[in-house]
Amino acid sequence: MLMQTHEARLAALREELKRRGVDGFVVPISDEHMSEYVGDYAQRLKWLTGFGGSAGYACVTLTHAAIFVDGRYTVQVREQVDGNLFEYKSVPADTLGAWLAEVCESGAKIAYDPWLHTWAWVEAVEKQVEPKGIAMVPAKSNPIDAVWADRPAPSPAEAKVHDEAMAGRSSADKRAAVADWLAKEGHDAVVIPALDSVAWLLNIRGADVPHTPVALSYVIARKDGSAELFIAPEKVTPELARHLGNAVTIRHRAAFEGALAEYAGQSVALDPDFAVVGIAQALRAGGAKFAFKQDPTILAKAIKNPAEQHGQRDAQARDGAAVSRFLRWLEIEAPKGGVDELSAAAKLQAFREEDPGLSGLSFDTISAAAGHAALPHYKVDEDSNILIPPSSIYLVDSGGQYPGGTTDITRTVWIGPGEPTQEMRDRNTRVLKGHIQLARAVFPQGTVGGQLDVLARQYLWEAGVDYAHGTGHGVGSVLAVHEGPQRIAKPSGGQAGTGQELHAGMILSNEPGYYKPNAFGIRIENLVLTEERQIAGMEGRWLGFETLTFVPLDRKLIDKALLTAEEIAWVDAYHAKVRDVLSPRLSGDDLAWVERETAPL
Repeated sequence: MLMQTHEARLAALREELKRRGVDGFVVPISDEHMSEYVGDYAQRLKWLTGFGGSAGYACVTLTHAAIFVDGRYTVQVREQVDGNLFEYKSVPADTLGAWLAEVCESGAKIAYDPWLHTWAWVEAVEKQVEPKGIAMVPAKSNPIDAVWADRPAPSPAEAKVHDEAMAGRSSADKRAAVADWLAKEGHDAVVIPALDSVAWLLNIRGADVPHTPVALSYVIARKDGSAELFIAPEKVTPELARHLGNAVTIRHRAAFEGALAEYAGQSVALDPDFAVVGIAQALRAGGAKFAFKQDPTILAKAIKNPAEQHGQRDAQARDGAAVSRFLRWLEIEAPKGGVDELSAAAKLQAFREEDPGLSGLSFDTISAAAGHAALPHYKVDEDSNILIPPSSIYLVDSGGQYPGGTTDITRTVWIGPGEPTQEMRDRNTRVLKGHIQLARAVFPQGTVGGQLDVLARQYLWEAGVDYAHGTGHGVGSVLAVHEGPQRIAKPSGGQAGTGQELHAGMILSNEPGYYKPNAFGIRIENLVLTEERQIAGMEGRWLGFETLTFVPLDRKLIDKALLTAEEIAWVDAYHAKVRDVLSPRLSGDDLAWVERETAPL
C-alpha cells in the first residue's frame, strides 16, 4: 500500500531513522551531480514535504522537522508544505546548525547522504554543530529511498551524439586540453561529475534532466588523454560507442564508486562545487590523494567557439520569431479577460513547438501577471494561477533548447485597454536605460562581472530603487541555461562568479528589473555575446557585447522623454535589427505586427 499523505511519509522516515540508530536526516533538493534541475528519481524533498521549488532543504529529527527556503519561496512554501508537520525557516537568517542546536540534545547523530552534499557544506554544518555535541554522520544509503515505495527509476533515455559541426571542436581535442591541464597541475586524473561538463567534454547530449539536455553519467579524464564514461548500458547506442572511440572506455554507472579505488597512490582533482562528499570519501578509502580545483572544462565550456556562436544566433532567430508571434497573440487576446498565466505559458510553448528543432524548454516559463510579476522567480501552478487582468503589466521569462543553442528572454508588456501609469513607464524606462548601458559597455580585458553590474542599476538608483537579483548569468550551448563561471551581479553578498574575468566568446544575460510588491514587476532580458572591440588608439585588448536576442520591446511602456538621443538611437537600431532577423521567418499579420512594433521611436 502506498503512503499518500505527507504525514504518513514523515512518520515512515522517522521509523527508518530509529531503525538505523540516528536522530535525524537532512533532505536537500539535489542529485549526485549537484545539478540545478534534478530528475524525478531525485525529488526526495518534494516527495517528503510537497514543496516544488528549485532550492531548499528540510531536516527531520525524531521529534521535530523544518523546511529551509530563501526569500524567493516564502509564499510558495506556505502554500505547499503543511505547517503542522514542518516549521518554516528562512535562509540565510536561519541556519541548519542553529536549528539543530535548538532541537537536539548533546550526543545526537544527524545523518546526511554523502552523494547529495559537497565537502564544503558538510564542513560548514559540522563547524556549527560540533560545539553543541551534535555529530553529522554519512548514511550508507538514503533512508528516504528505503521508504519511498513508488520512487521513479532514473530516466532510461538514450544518450545522443552532439554533432561536431555544432560543437565546433572534437572530443579528442577537448580531452587533450584536459590532459595538458592535468600535467601542468601535477595530477593523474580529474573526476567530472557535473552533467553539462560531461556532455561538453564528450560531445554528447541526453534527456535525463528537465530543461537541460544531458545524460546521467560521470567521467574520469586522465593525463594521457583517455577517459572513462560511467553510464547506464541502456543509454549507449552503437552510434554513441562509435563516436566515443577507443580512447573512451564505457563502464556501467553503478561501477563508478568502486572504480575510484583503482586510483590508489594517484593524485586526482575534484571540483569543490560539483564533487559530492561520497566521491572524496571513496577516493580516500581507496588510497588516492585528491585536491579541490575547478573542473578544467568549466571555463573552456563558457568560451563559445565560432560554431557555437553561429548556432546560438540561429537559435535566437528561431526563438525570436516564436516569442514575437506569441506577443502579437497576447496583445489581441489578453485584453478580452480570458487568458490566464497557465494558458499564456502553454500558448507560448505551442508557438515554440511549431519549430521541429525544439527539444524542450530551457526552464519553467515565468508567466506572471499583475502582482505576481513582482516576484522575480514566480512559478505558476494550478493553485497560484490567475487571469491576466486587462489594464495591467504582464511579465514573461522563458527559453528553449534548439539544435544550435539555448535561449533565455524576458519581455514585459502592457495589457490593454487604457494606458500604463506614469510610474510604470518611468520604472520600465529606467530598466531599459540600464539595459542599454550594459549592452553598449566597452571594457578592458581583465574586467570581471561584478565591475559591470552598476551600469545596469544606475538609473534605478537615481530614483532610489533597486532590484534584488543578479544582472547577468552565463548561458550554455545546447546545455544549461544557467552556466558558470561568469556572472554580472553586485560583488558583495557571496555571489559566485562576480570575480570571474570576462573573455571573448562568453554568453551572458542582460536582465535588469524593478519590482513593486503586490503591484507590478518589470524585467528586460536579452542574451549578449562578449566580443573583442577595436578602438582607434587603444592600448591593450578591449571587449564589448553583441546582442543576440531579437524581439520587439513594448513601446507603450517607454517614456521617450527619459531617453537620451543616444539611447533612442540604440532602441531604433535594435528594432531595425529585429526586423532584419525576424522578417524572413514571419509572414502576414505576424510580420506586420513586428514592423509596426519596431518602427523608429
